[in-house]
Amino acid sequence: MYLVVEGIDTCGKSTQIELLAAAYPQALITKEPGATALGSKIRELVLYSDDLCPVTELLLFLADRSNHASQVIKPNLGRLIISDRSLISGMAYALASKQFDYAWLEKLNRFAMQNIMPDAIILFHIKEETLIERLGEKSHDVIEQRGIAYMLNVQKELHFVAKTLGLKMLLINAEESIEAIHIQIDNFIKGSL
Repeated sequence: MYLVVEGIDTCGKSTQIELLAAAYPQALITKEPGATALGSKIRELVLYSDDLCPVTELLLFLADRSNHASQVIKPNLGRLIISDRSLISGMAYALASKQFDYAWLEKLNRFAMQNIMPDAIILFHIKEETLIERLGEKSHDVIEQRGIAYMLNVQKELHFVAKTLGLKMLLINAEESIEAIHIQIDNFIKGSL
């Protein structure tokens, strides 16, 4: 099963993925961008360059996604793959820039993914107050520096993309305890395998 974990920064994805890595040692844990050597360089460019236009940013993410699909996802289909982000994030962040059409983005992302789609999505939802509090506790990359309104718009687009793609989905309230969230995710995975 190819499972993707989605949500805006500070929603708790990383914590839950660490718990899943311990609970499912046979799983391949990966991420976008940055799981490959090329992806690591692209991640650095996108998160720490403040002079990228939206088209350049989109193309860099698509390059990483294509490389990730070829080198990581495709060779491991048939086993449990847990990915921190996916084409869903890629499309949501691009839509949040208000410069791209959904249908066109879906075609580009399907092309980059060689038509490999996630089997299921775990989608985190965080309240504005919690987002403000958590962002205040960390340093910010270029994307996070775009502000709270932008991040909340990305979250709205994540929901839109996930629903539009029609994939199996578990919606997580990021306000719940770490343990309660882990139990929900574990039950969802066991019920999906």
